[in-house]
Amino acid sequence: MKCIAAAFIISCLMLITQQGVAQNSNYDSVLAKKLQADDYGMKNYVLVILKKGTADITDTTQRNNIFRGHMANMGKLAAENKLSVAGPMGENDKNYEGIFVFNTSSIDEAKTWLATDPAFQAKVLDAELYQFYCSAALQQIPALHEKVQKKSF
Repeated sequence: MKCIAAAFIISCLMLITQQGVAQNSNYDSVLAKKLQADDYGMKNYVLVILKKGTADITDTTQRNNIFRGHMANMGKLAAENKLSVAGPMGENDKNYEGIFVFNTSSIDEAKTWLATDPAFQAKVLDAELYQFYCSAALQQIPALHEKVQKKSF
């Protein structure tokens, strides 16, 4: 009886192990290569937490111009496949304003891309940068967004 129980447990473990390493039937090797995905469909990015900067610009026209430039710069970076995701955060006690996910594994490269943003140049925004491991498919968000965006900023 112990032999049968042991054989059953070994059979179950083998089945679980085989299922754990089975290849995804939807796997697209061409797309995975294009997106630089690893075997798990993941890749490294840089996550940027946008924070309130040190500048306190109260002139409405100046502030609006800075943020118009900020939005235009985000569009440019997305079109260049540098910015995969961006969005604002709600009210919080940490002075966080939003996030960027840059399509690079290099913090230094991400910093050069941030330097092109008028809101960072004016010190209205500041940032914390972190390594971020996520789905390689994240890079497809800007193209998909264009299909669901009815109005632009």
